[in-house]
Amino acid sequence: MTTLAQEPPYEPYEPSQDPWARPAGYATHDVTNQPPPLAPYDASDDTVLLEGVRREGAAWAEDGLRRLGRRAGSAEAQDWGDLANRHEPVLRTHDRYGDRVDEVEYHPSWHHLMRVAVGEGLAGSPWADDRPGAHVARTAGGLVWGHTEAGHGCPTSMTYAAVPALRAQPELAALYEPLLTSRAYEPGLRTPLEKQGLLAGMGMTEKQGGSDVRTNTTTATATAEPGVYTLRGHKWFTSAPMCDVFLVLAQAAGGLSCFLVPRVLPDGTRNTFRIQRLKDKLGNRSNASSEPEFDGTVAWLVGPEGQGVKTIIEMVNCTRLDCVMSSATLMRKTLVEAGHHVRHRSAFGARLVDQPLMRNVLADLALESEAATTLTLRLAGAADRAVRGDAGEAAFRRIATAVGKYWVTKRGPAFTAEALECLGGNGYVEESGMPRHYREAPLLSIWEGSGNVNALDVLRALGRSPACAHALFEELALARGADTRLDAAVARLEAGLGEASGTGARRLVELMALTLQGSLLVRHAPPAVADAFCATRLGGDWGHSFGTLPDTADLDGVLARALPGTD
Repeated sequence: MTTLAQEPPYEPYEPSQDPWARPAGYATHDVTNQPPPLAPYDASDDTVLLEGVRREGAAWAEDGLRRLGRRAGSAEAQDWGDLANRHEPVLRTHDRYGDRVDEVEYHPSWHHLMRVAVGEGLAGSPWADDRPGAHVARTAGGLVWGHTEAGHGCPTSMTYAAVPALRAQPELAALYEPLLTSRAYEPGLRTPLEKQGLLAGMGMTEKQGGSDVRTNTTTATATAEPGVYTLRGHKWFTSAPMCDVFLVLAQAAGGLSCFLVPRVLPDGTRNTFRIQRLKDKLGNRSNASSEPEFDGTVAWLVGPEGQGVKTIIEMVNCTRLDCVMSSATLMRKTLVEAGHHVRHRSAFGARLVDQPLMRNVLADLALESEAATTLTLRLAGAADRAVRGDAGEAAFRRIATAVGKYWVTKRGPAFTAEALECLGGNGYVEESGMPRHYREAPLLSIWEGSGNVNALDVLRALGRSPACAHALFEELALARGADTRLDAAVARLEAGLGEASGTGARRLVELMALTLQGSLLVRHAPPAVADAFCATRLGGDWGHSFGTLPDTADLDGVLARALPGTD
């Protein structure tokens, strides 16, 4: 029988060699061998991020990203993120006199986070910015400011996404778009057009249908005033209920339609928006997700009757991009936390970062993070060029965003779990912040369509629009001949398209995502990164968990790029 004494996992060493050994009689509570606080740090100190910003046409935003990165990594902003999640939103249905108010109270830290996010253009402002790369700059800002916390990204994301959907009704867009694209954060319920800036939410899902919004039972009844309706029904998930306006789906005489619902009517009276309860969620605790009830709620039609899904899908395309962005942000944030810990923590006579297995884990996480960030910024670039009229980029955006939403958000939970494990027991403690990130990760694969919904949406795009498949393979062709493993994977993908079916959708979309990420890394990343990614994700030289890179992988090259100073 083999024992640990017979086969030690590491070279034995004498206690006197331990740099943290203390003389007899030292205080029992002395703190040794613990990392110092990470904050303050620069959340924009990310080579992959900055290279992608320049490549996708937003180099002009780099100075602002640097400034925002220092603020995101400040001790103050990190505390805001912690406090906003520890002091959760509180629902007030009635005032002291018994009148319904249906308001949600947030901790001041939430408002600090929101004020910076809106002020830095992370909500609707890119739609009012004519500079090429404006949407890329916003996505990059989210990748940086998201190092604080994720919950407040929900209302900024929905505000950003509401603008293109609202444009289906030009007279409404003329009134509300200047306020939705404003950089002024003005909380509190007041007459919308009297405020300096507005936030928008979305009410799609209902308890009987979820993603199957065509089964919605909320009804819309036309009034004598053209374009004005009253709604009656109950929504199942409506986040950020203190937003000023909401895009809502309801059944009108002509079918499922999209409506604009303000919390406060033009005459200053409260619209009927009865918040029945707030959801008790796994994560995303700083953000209030509610069940509102409509009963005679005044609403304005957006787009034609019966075209509700077509109208609001413009919103979904934008919010799906933000799901990819938020997953990539969580990966980067937890990688930075793990890297900081292992550089300062020692075990078995050496720093953790110098232990071979730990270096393999970190390098594998770094590969995944770089692939996610690179794809996120490519999708943002496609969105930016699509809204400026590039038909090819619009087709690529249509399919690649759904592919990215499926895969990157699927990788998030496993990634954050592995990063948490790098901290050992310290990572399992709330004070480390890692449990909050771990709880947040699964949300992003659920919001805006779970895995099956997105996989089937990819098949739908392939079936309805041959231009989507053409755009995807045109993108992959840019890396043709650069790596034999990538070429082989693309060939498998081409063969698989002819056999695409519902049961095989996930396998097909996964291969799409990996080939797309591989092609981007082969073209834009150093050889150490591209080779390791293609060998493992495409060539099969990989285990079933993080930290199983082959011996041929250049771990030092990967780590030097992702975490400078990790030597």
